[in-house]
Amino acid sequence: QVHLAESGGGVAPAGGSVRLSCVVSGRPSSIATMGWFRQAPGKEREFVAGHIWNSGRTYYGPSLKDRFTMSGDISKRTVDLQMSDLIPEDTAVYYCAAVEKWRFTPYPQSDVDYWGQGTQVTVSS
Repeated sequence: QVHLAESGGGVAPAGGSVRLSCVVSGRPSSIATMGWFRQAPGKEREFVAGHIWNSGRTYYGPSLKDRFTMSGDISKRTVDLQMSDLIPEDTAVYYCAAVEKWRFTPYPQSDVDYWGQGTQVTVSS
């Protein structure tokens, strides 16, 4: 079993920055791919970023690469999401995700094996 715990959400002004962190516990050796998803009110959960756990390779959902940066530290069992130049449309609950298989491109939520509890990010205009 794998457990994911996010932290770092909150309220930020438009144009500001927020950094989210996710700690992986349990059996992190069973995980190949980490990721972040988000879900805004009334919308479906969408892919934000993915990270190959042991290689450092990272990829992003459409239009997010210029403002979001995902990183991972396997020795600390953590992945982070640095979000900059925030806009009100970034307001959502952000979820840390773990996949037991390799995923080298953006993947659907149905591929996710483990979810964190989510952390709210609110961008004020």
